[in-house]
Amino acid sequence: MKKIAIINGPNLNLLGKREPGIYGSQTFEAYFETLKAVFPDWELHYFQSNIEGEIIDHLHRYGFDFDGIILNAGAYTHTSIAIGDAIKAIKAPVIEVHISNTLAREDFRHVSYITPFAKGLIMGFGLQSYELALLSFR
Repeated sequence: MKKIAIINGPNLNLLGKREPGIYGSQTFEAYFETLKAVFPDWELHYFQSNIEGEIIDHLHRYGFDFDGIILNAGAYTHTSIAIGDAIKAIKAPVIEVHISNTLAREDFRHVSYITPFAKGLIMGFGLQSYELALLSFR
């Protein structure tokens, strides 16, 4: 059985309310139930925080015992050297995910402190980006 953690960063608790034209109208909690139905034989864990240190703590917690981590660090993607360092420090492969195509948005979103240490990057497919990331762990 695969053990995969999904970690979402700041403002992703507002999915379904925040800028639905970019992020859609579904909450992540509702979508997570869909993911669990699509991958019934996998142990999926979900954590969301607006606090950088809590995201790092969860990377450490999952990073040595899980088969993989899917990380959408939100705006911390573009600012957090510490999250990049945490990814370098753990054993589990990390797939960086973004709901929108960050390269089609503001210039500051074109820089990622996560990508150099991630196994891969999936962006621009809405919430389906998470399912595509899960498929990479098959």
